[in-house]
Amino acid sequence: MTTSNDLLIKQRSVIEFLAAERCSAANIHARMKTVYGEMCISDSAVLKWVRIFKGEDPRETILRDRKRSGRPLSASDTVHREKVDCMIRANRRVKQKEIADEVDISKERVHYIVTTVLGYRKVSARWVPRQLNVE
Repeated sequence: MTTSNDLLIKQRSVIEFLAAERCSAANIHARMKTVYGEMCISDSAVLKWVRIFKGEDPRETILRDRKRSGRPLSASDTVHREKVDCMIRANRRVKQKEIADEVDISKERVHYIVTTVLGYRKVSARWVPRQLNVE
């Protein structure tokens, strides 16, 4: 199964190819609509990509989205995960607020790390792994 990002890259490749053949944006969108159906990108997006591909050499075109400026997502990195995991293993009754204050990240990010990444859940005011093991 292809992800939505893979599908977008495929569609951009089709747009690049057809733009190199000098097809119009409306024609490209109509042809893509018959193949991709509801998963096809909008006609304005096709027009945008046709404009991008018109002036470029096809061998040098980058189809993937470029990195954007802004704050990086660093609260879920391995360092924070390890700190949160160590705090929970040291004190199973630790609160998310205490973890957030100690590690200096938001409570929402702590909740995401604890429940989704580490797989803990609260049982009788204690954090326990979802899959219990011998430990």
